[in-house]
Amino acid sequence: MKRIIIGALVVLSAVLLLAGCGSGQQGAANKDGKITIQVGYENNPGEPIDKALNKWKELLQEKSGGKMELVLYPSSQLGSKNDLIDQMLAGQPVVTLADGAFYADRGVKDFGIVFGPFLFRDWDECWKLTKSSWYADQSKALEAKGLKLLSSNWVYGDRHTLTKRPVNTVDDLKGMKIRVSNNTIQVKGFEVLGAVPTPMALGDTYTALQQGTIDGVENPLPVLYNGKFQEVAKYLILDGHVKNFTTWVCGAEFFHSLTKEQQDLLVSTGEEAGIYNNELQKESEKEVLEKFRAEGVTIVEPSEDVLNGFREKSKAFYTLPEFKDWTPGLYETVQNAMK
Repeated sequence: MKRIIIGALVVLSAVLLLAGCGSGQQGAANKDGKITIQVGYENNPGEPIDKALNKWKELLQEKSGGKMELVLYPSSQLGSKNDLIDQMLAGQPVVTLADGAFYADRGVKDFGIVFGPFLFRDWDECWKLTKSSWYADQSKALEAKGLKLLSSNWVYGDRHTLTKRPVNTVDDLKGMKIRVSNNTIQVKGFEVLGAVPTPMALGDTYTALQQGTIDGVENPLPVLYNGKFQEVAKYLILDGHVKNFTTWVCGAEFFHSLTKEQQDLLVSTGEEAGIYNNELQKESEKEVLEKFRAEGVTIVEPSEDVLNGFREKSKAFYTLPEFKDWTPGLYETVQNAMK
């Protein structure tokens, strides 16, 4: 009798183990078989990124016949980017947006170069890079770390510089305190241009400009305008020091729990929504520039010669000792990949 009971317990344990493994392979499938994916992001409702995500949601639902669904959580409702990444690595059906500087911090060091100053002359070079074998290798390295890139064709925006006194050439930046995000790439990017990069929270920037603690701030145009920084800084140079494209990423474990058809649908609809996003971003930038002008901001559109001055100074960034972990010759490799 004891042997029968022990045998039954062994069988039951095996069944439970198999059931647990099976549920892990069903991704985010509900009882009705629908795949539900949570998308967390910092942008607020009504911004171009948010509108494009709603387009992605609509496309995925339509093309999957209602069997796949994106549930959107704007304004950091699901927590910080790091919180979301931790959820992904735990196998949760979560998607968020991130960029090369972030992936560098996650162990794929070479990815950080895509956020370097004046790496791209135009968006065509950017898209050539994302379709190159070098980029494919970086994506594989990231997947080995547990993160799967879904789409890399979304424009977040050209990053420009808004200041309290005029900047007409790169030499005008010398000694100016410019607010940047708190990461090595952006700090060093402005340092080589002669500025004094000053990391601080974006929420503290308005007061810092108002009080003269800093002289300027950089970001895409909609972010600069929505922060109302034009009320206390009246000079905008369209330097485009970073072509800030963004990527959508999920956990590799979750992605591979989907069928091939589901994977293809998630990727293809994300890329289609990216094209829609880029159109929205272009229109949004035009509107914001008009608003800046209406509010008394002096806008400098630098000539090619002036931009070449910025580019020449920025070259020092790519040989800094802070990036000694990059693969030797990385800058040249990336430049060749864009050709």
